[in-house]
Amino acid sequence: MQTLNYEGLQLNNGNSKKVNDALVVEAALQININSEPYTVVMRTPGDDFELIRGLLFAEDIYKNFKNPLLEIIEKRENGFSIINVSIPPQHIGKGYLNKRTLLSVSSCGICGKQKLEDISVTGEKLSSKFIFDTKKLKQLFSEMTAKQETFDLSGGSHAAALLDINYEILALKEDIGRHNAVDKVIGELINSNLLNNVNCMLVSGRVSYEIISKAFIAHIPVVVAVSACSTLAVDFAKEFGITLIGFSRGHKATIYSK
Repeated sequence: MQTLNYEGLQLNNGNSKKVNDALVVEAALQININSEPYTVVMRTPGDDFELIRGLLFAEDIYKNFKNPLLEIIEKRENGFSIINVSIPPQHIGKGYLNKRTLLSVSSCGICGKQKLEDISVTGEKLSSKFIFDTKKLKQLFSEMTAKQETFDLSGGSHAAALLDINYEILALKEDIGRHNAVDKVIGELINSNLLNNVNCMLVSGRVSYEIISKAFIAHIPVVVAVSACSTLAVDFAKEFGITLIGFSRGHKATIYSK
């Protein structure tokens, strides 16, 4: 259930007509860890296991490459769901101590952090020798757009795609939230043991700190966006050794970090 049809009144140059538009679904997902509520994420239903896998990886809660047990506790017709993740206590990372206490909305991946210190990311600077060929940007985003089925129907979803060294798309996911799409696509490749083959991430919208931090934790050396990049995204990209390219549209692009 990626989209649902809603009736509306379309206005055009003084005229009006009834329309039946496909809208992207936004619904709540409650994530429990060992039967205790951890957070609530507003997302587009579908690929929930991959979303959880990527989120727990990015949050330093579970980085073991052995898949944890995920169980659907409740699934409602409106898309609201509860999923429990069973993790042996000895495998729970320190990120669990920064437990999210607020709703994580679809537009902001750091909502719910308890302290400013909780948004920091540490680790060695990436040292990839991969040099992104900017001449391929138009073709790559055309390939990505062609695979965005939910966006094609609704115009309301974001997408993230992960590419290998040969610029082949390994995985692509859509969601109403930019960072949710990133979690889903990273989660899929963790599950298939292909994350180490990734050299680039394409995103359909803008890039914030949150997306750069997820790329860094997943060791993705290049992030390319259709839209703008925030100041913190650029600052962190430079610090983390990530090539960051924004405003990639047609034959134009802006390189902020390399």
